[in-house]
Amino acid sequence: MNRIDKKFQSLKAEGKKALIPYICSGDPSVEMTEKLVYALEEAGADIIELGIPFSDPLADGPVIQAAGLRAFAGGYRLADTFKIAENVRKNSEIPLVIMVYYSSIIGYGRERFLEGCVNADVDGLIIPDLPYEEYDEFKPLLENTDIYMIPLVGLTSGDRIPMLVKEAKGFVYCVSSMGVTGVRKEFDTRVESFVKEVQKHTDTPACIGFGISSKDDIDKFESYADGCIMGSAIVRKIFESNGDLEKVKDFVKELR
Repeated sequence: MNRIDKKFQSLKAEGKKALIPYICSGDPSVEMTEKLVYALEEAGADIIELGIPFSDPLADGPVIQAAGLRAFAGGYRLADTFKIAENVRKNSEIPLVIMVYYSSIIGYGRERFLEGCVNADVDGLIIPDLPYEEYDEFKPLLENTDIYMIPLVGLTSGDRIPMLVKEAKGFVYCVSSMGVTGVRKEFDTRVESFVKEVQKHTDTPACIGFGISSKDDIDKFESYADGCIMGSAIVRKIFESNGDLEKVKDFVKELR
């Protein structure tokens, strides 16, 4: 069984919801990214999303864009994310999901990229610039692996929701807001009905991401969502604390 499935089963048995932090590979360094994974797990994270920096991201806001630029300036290369995952897997069974733009996969080589994921024992992939209609470009390559393609569903998906989630595995990434990632003061009033619509069409856990930055935000969603994904607020905390693991842990413990 995929580690993501195991995690959601155990959370359900304990009456808990998933906390899924996003961190940018290579920021502040490749070595620190591995240490951050352990720190986040110790703080109560259930699944870790490892972002692969990209020069022209479509979905990332300014905080994550800046983290990617810092990673590149420090010499980051895509293969470093596989090194991080391989090292983590020697010490931890926490589920690892890679967020990557399809342009990066094409540039690296699809078969080569998948080989890296398999060798690193990655559990899932989020590919924000690969629309459902073009899944056949890559998803068939995953068929003989235990790696899940995590679908993204947006507020405006409407009638497309049943199609987008019909083969969902791991969890469904429910995008809470229009636009790119980043801290938000308010959320769209349609979020609850949107998540419940997703849940009508799949038994796969529905998790909310984009804009979540505080315990108050998590409290808003925990009554109906199966988990929350937080990126920009954690990436900012890492940057502002100069990668201080204890400060990052304290921040995530409050969320848990």
